[in-house]
Amino acid sequence: MRSVIWLLLLAVVAVVAASVLGRNDNLVTLYWAPWRVDVSFNLFLVGLVVLCVVIYALVGTISSLVGLPQRAREWRVSRRDRIAQAALREALSQYFGGRYGRAHKAAQRAVAIQADTPELRQDGEFTVLGLLLAAGSLHRLQDRTRRDEQLRLARDLARRSASARPAEEGARLLAAEWALEDRDAPRTLELLAELPPGVARRTQALRMKLQATRLAREPMEALKTARLLAKHQAFSPAAAQGLVRTLATEAVDATRDADQLRRVWREFDAADRRDVVVATHAARALAARGGVEEGRNWLRPLWERYTALPREERDVLAVTLAGMTQDIGPEWLPRLEAALLALPREGALAFAAGQALVARQLWGKARSLLEQAGRDETLVAWARRQAWLQLAAMAERDRDEPRTSQCFRAAALIG
Repeated sequence: MRSVIWLLLLAVVAVVAASVLGRNDNLVTLYWAPWRVDVSFNLFLVGLVVLCVVIYALVGTISSLVGLPQRAREWRVSRRDRIAQAALREALSQYFGGRYGRAHKAAQRAVAIQADTPELRQDGEFTVLGLLLAAGSLHRLQDRTRRDEQLRLARDLARRSASARPAEEGARLLAAEWALEDRDAPRTLELLAELPPGVARRTQALRMKLQATRLAREPMEALKTARLLAKHQAFSPAAAQGLVRTLATEAVDATRDADQLRRVWREFDAADRRDVVVATHAARALAARGGVEEGRNWLRPLWERYTALPREERDVLAVTLAGMTQDIGPEWLPRLEAALLALPREGALAFAAGQALVARQLWGKARSLLEQAGRDETLVAWARRQAWLQLAAMAERDRDEPRTSQCFRAAALIG
């Protein structure tokens, strides 16, 4: 295709030349006293074109000769730039290959070449990346003193260079990550607090904050961070739920008295208070500190949707209530009876209802429910054992020695 186009252009030039230069009747006279030269017009045009070409070539040659030192200098700078880039790539490959000593040397060589070349010093981002790579290698080599020095140089240079602003954010995150790996939670949180708001909300920063708050034993702050990560879809739904539950229970376990536990409960999100695992754990902790009635009140909203809960959560809720039946009020009996009508075969529910009836001294109704709970092999062992022991106590009060022995034997046989 290109050959065809050239042939067409050549044909056009030939046609134009034949039309313009076909007749040679015109003359051009040049006077240079005392001489006079007459030449044909065609020869004059050809000579004029040749003269222009010669002048253009001469000017180009002179320009090349004059600019030769500049081009030589640019070639040397370009060569040093290629060497520096090659050293930085070598440092990266050695770093990812686990050869941190060689990576540090290659990164230092790249930075040194950059610093020794005035024309390359303006590329602050390259120098910052080289310093960060050298600092990362020193971190892997456990040379914290030199690592911190390299990191300080990188951050100072990044602050002075507008083009290296993204590298400054990377330096801040790296500093926080290394402090976390050094198990220095206060330093990590301090560095994360210095991040700009946009950087602090990134997933990587939130992950480090979560680990630092857990390391610093700040479960409430860790819980808030975990919720942000879950909102950003940093975990799968199941993993996020498990993590939030773990942190919430840690926050409950970290309390020292009932008042502090109440404050933690109020700080929980509504989703935490609706979580069966979290609510039952908090209620048990409050009951152990004398707040049995208030603990049952924490469980009351869960009982309003008891039948809609999964089987595992229903069992946890029922067994928890069974351990908190001390001075239980009569308002709980209709709730338990409604649940029994809807789910008559569940041992955990029967155990909870039986314990509540025992607390209300309704022995006859409690006996059949406790027997159902004791025979339900899906119920946890300690609850089954407790059901038989309760039945033994009731039989002993009725002076029914055979029944008492039978219940004690059944409790003893539960592994």
